[in-house]
Amino acid sequence: MQRDLADMGFSTIAVHGGVGLDPSTGAIGPPIATSVNFAAEYGSIGFSAEATVGQDVPFAYAREGHPNAAQLEHKLVLLDGAEAAVVFATGIAAISGLMLQVLSPGDHALVSDISYAGTAEFTRGLLRRLGIEVSVADMSDLDDVRGALRPNTRLIYAETPCNPVLKLVDIQALADVAHRHGAELCIDGTFATPAVTQPLHLGADYVVYSLTKYMGGHGDALGGAVLGRAEPMDRLRREVGVHLGGTLSAFNCWLILRGLETLPIRMAAYARGATQVAQFLQDHPRVVSVRYPGLPSHPQYALAQRQMNSPSGMIAFTVTDHERFGRGLKNQLQVFYFAASLGLSRSLILEARTADLQHTTFKLDEAHLRRYREWAGDGFFRLSIGLEDPEDLCSDLDRALSVL
Repeated sequence: MQRDLADMGFSTIAVHGGVGLDPSTGAIGPPIATSVNFAAEYGSIGFSAEATVGQDVPFAYAREGHPNAAQLEHKLVLLDGAEAAVVFATGIAAISGLMLQVLSPGDHALVSDISYAGTAEFTRGLLRRLGIEVSVADMSDLDDVRGALRPNTRLIYAETPCNPVLKLVDIQALADVAHRHGAELCIDGTFATPAVTQPLHLGADYVVYSLTKYMGGHGDALGGAVLGRAEPMDRLRREVGVHLGGTLSAFNCWLILRGLETLPIRMAAYARGATQVAQFLQDHPRVVSVRYPGLPSHPQYALAQRQMNSPSGMIAFTVTDHERFGRGLKNQLQVFYFAASLGLSRSLILEARTADLQHTTFKLDEAHLRRYREWAGDGFFRLSIGLEDPEDLCSDLDRALSVL
């Protein structure tokens, strides 16, 4: 039985949304449906893959949908207040899938000048080769956005907080700019999750997530999702989901469903720990600057207070001697891991050197590179705060900073 959660709180929805007692066994936890094929009555399904999505059977072939994906999509819809969701095998599959669905040759996409590496590289490379015009704008500056709009701008794409420098975007204001121009707005909410910000409620047309990060929470399952209105999500499933085949496996759906049950309490714990670590770093004599939405020193602190339920768990900071600090991490750190990704139980640290990012990822024009350097300098270190005791994290960083 699926419970009516309409008037229940976010934490209750995180636990119960999309799942219920198994009707066959009474199991409280959802079973994993590993079958690729699903039996149906004679005449109820045909040969077409795309048509199967709309036929009067719940499932026919797992590429078009399966029970665990449906459970996960239902939970995500409830958590974000969306009409519909489509899950994908990875976050970048969700991002690229949405762009390929929304954009056609001759259209223009306006993308954040600072974004996840996969997004930056996909929009700069393959998307342009397909005949789609792409340019960048500083999404925190609405005048820069307005100046970059073109008559054929179909989609504005932004992150908040953005990866890796933790700039914020005023979603409501950006949605107004997009809609006045006749464009749609997509927000990548991976750093925030619906526990922190719900972009659809602020006017965004789409929100995308890498479920691999905070939503899954354990670093053991790749996944991505797109949420929005029902009709475009149906088209996304029929055309991109079915024909490009980026299906999220049943087991990974099950793992992410498990992770979402604890999303509210994990996000609160990440924020508590990150606030303490960020304050420690801000007070440290060997730290030059800290970017954390939970500190009043963040240039967009007022926006963070208005738009975010908590400051999440990501921190960017610069030190007095970048090279020396970086070389000493291997020998000094006992709790942090030097690793990519984020949103795990374990705390991670990663270097973000401006020259390297400009060469490999962003390749910004001179004006936007100058904006980036004003925010990030020549480089910084990005922290994903985990669930360890904040005192131990501060001690670990203090030990690493002692080499300076």
